Amino acid sequence: MSDSSSSSPARIESRKADHLDLCAKGDVAFRQKTNLLEAVDFIHDALPDLALDDVDLSVEFAGKRLAAPLVIAAMTGGVDRAEAINRDLASVAQELGIGFAFGSQRPLLTHGITAGYRVRDVAPDALVLGNIGVVQAGRTPPQRLAELVEDCGADALVVHLNPAMELVQPQGDDDFRGGLDTIAALVAALPVPVIVKETGCGLSRSVGMRIASVGVKWVDTSGAGGTSWVGVETQRAAQRRALLGETFWDWGIPTAASIAQLSGLGLGICATGGLRNGLDVARALALGAICGGIARPFLQAHAAGGRDGVRALAQTVIDQLRITCLLTACRRPDELARRPLVIADALARWVPAGSPLADRLLRSLANRPDAG
Repeated sequence: MSDSSSSSPARIESRKADHLDLCAKGDVAFRQKTNLLEAVDFIHDALPDLALDDVDLSVEFAGKRLAAPLVIAAMTGGVDRAEAINRDLASVAQELGIGFAFGSQRPLLTHGITAGYRVRDVAPDALVLGNIGVVQAGRTPPQRLAELVEDCGADALVVHLNPAMELVQPQGDDDFRGGLDTIAALVAALPVPVIVKETGCGLSRSVGMRIASVGVKWVDTSGAGGTSWVGVETQRAAQRRALLGETFWDWGIPTAASIAQLSGLGLGICATGGLRNGLDVARALALGAICGGIARPFLQAHAAGGRDGVRALAQTVIDQLRITCLLTACRRPDELARRPLVIADALARWVPAGSPLADRLLRSLANRPDAG
């Protein structure tokens, strides 16, 4: 189903431009499935005994300290328009002490296309995440990927898994053998952390266990409920692939469910997939994530208001998260994961039996006013 023409520079740049247009303006959201973060509710504390300035939002992710648990998640690169976008996004990450992730760096790896992949001069201290697909990583010597990381100044390399997207993408890959071996080799060879992420379909407990077994310590859920990358590729596809895409548009594990699935596996989780505000980030942290990532809303904010629009959105998200912490009497974001929660059945059925999250839910149920 794939051919060599799919990796030509012109075709790659065309695909990246299509992705930008569709994500900024297109109808590419999941149609019926949500990320299930709405199934998480906090118990309000009217006596928090805190001032807003008492809340310290700093966390550590992938070996780097963040001033707030927020990442401007992977979106773009490899096309001229990405240059200004990524530099603006990265400079906001630098200013506010949050993270920034490149979109796929396949254009840089295979054709030396640098557009959008040079941001260290505007973000010298920010957490910057590289990004390559597991199929491309499997075809590349680890030393070349180490050079890629060094070339763009990344603090970690995200290896993305995207079989559903690839199977719908015109000239996409259809052979996903050897992925775990590829990840294991990178963990052993690279001088920076390896982060494994999905691309809109979420990570299951089984996948979490397999990648943890080869030394992966960091993951990005990229769950269902936000942008459907199957949907993006469906709108680019024709005939048979478009029909396949219509069927699998809503395929995947909701973001909140993916966080729940990974509970207790010792993985540091960045939750992405349909997060839109600081309350969503707080809900993800309450389920066990370390930080949350937002992608499409930042791209739309940039389209509407440039760097100022991105900064305003990022600051609002941080403010919303800080307020959520105060209203639940949390001085630090990690305390959200120790507060009682109300979780709807639609999410509760995804929680693995015997996991720390399951135990916490049982305690919450035991403390209900009507218990017993």
